[in-house]
Amino acid sequence: MSRELFLLVGEKIKEQRVQKKITLDKLAGKAGVTKGLISQIENNRTIPSLPVLFALIDSLELNVKEFFTGLHEAHSIPRVLIIREDAHAPFKKEPVTGFQYNRILSRSLMTQTVDVVLLELKPGAGRKKMIRTDAFECKYIIEGKLEYQVGEHVFQLNAGDTLFFDGREPHKLKNTGRSKVRILVMYFF
Repeated sequence: MSRELFLLVGEKIKEQRVQKKITLDKLAGKAGVTKGLISQIENNRTIPSLPVLFALIDSLELNVKEFFTGLHEAHSIPRVLIIREDAHAPFKKEPVTGFQYNRILSRSLMTQTVDVVLLELKPGAGRKKMIRTDAFECKYIIEGKLEYQVGEHVFQLNAGDTLFFDGREPHKLKNTGRSKVRILVMYFF
């Protein structure tokens, strides 16, 4: 199986879970894994081990053949893709007050996945703890001003600024302005 197909697995798991109206908690309980792991798999932040993948497929009441049939063809990448604003999908990345994520695009491109997200932060919203992401991150500030810390370095960013870094470095951000911040975020896995 090519790496590209592995990256499509998370999308298929989420698609089946949502279609069957199964919550993350319920699927995690049935599969014997944490809901955090399922969230990471669904958002292409990690690739599940075979035992975890088979447990998830079984918990979704699918058989392995059914799960993989047409996976590659169903997610083939067109040369031009238009994503309308009403197709942006809100999601929760982690429980941080004042953050609103909207997925704009998530696609596997040969051996790499790109995930494009619109992040909005309310005034004063920010992370208390540093996090790491298994991706390179590119952040374009559309609106507002914020403080972004990567490792030991602290940056003051304003609308029009772009930040690019290796997400494996510990990082956090905070809206330091009086109005909301809007950031176009691109993750390269």
